[in-house]
Amino acid sequence: MSKQELVVLGQDGAEGCCPTLLTAPMADDRAVELAKVFKALGDPVRLRLLSMIASRAGGEICVCDLTPAFDLSQPTISHHLKLLKQAGLIASERRGTWVYYRLLPETTDKLAAVLTRPASPASDLPAGAAS
Repeated sequence: MSKQELVVLGQDGAEGCCPTLLTAPMADDRAVELAKVFKALGDPVRLRLLSMIASRAGGEICVCDLTPAFDLSQPTISHHLKLLKQAGLIASERRGTWVYYRLLPETTDKLAAVLTRPASPASDLPAGAAS
């Protein structure tokens, strides 16, 4: 028997566990899962809410700080937050009468990995673009 090194599939970083759109056709179940997340991000209010939550110092924000930033009713803001939570983009924790929200970076990291182009060899770079 030869002493060749075996490569275990799914163990070689982001491309092994989460193929990008450019490396392999997407499976049906993965497409359904990702479509839910992209649908949640497809609304300007939800995108702004996610940005406000993600950019907050300390990593979390009270719903009482989110609501005044919009010309929408509190139930409408709560509905948008619920959709972001169902998509796995945020988590919440009730503290007394207030609810605090925080980003779930593992979800945004997965989205980034899917949308990232695979690294290309230096020979594929245009002339003068060497790094």
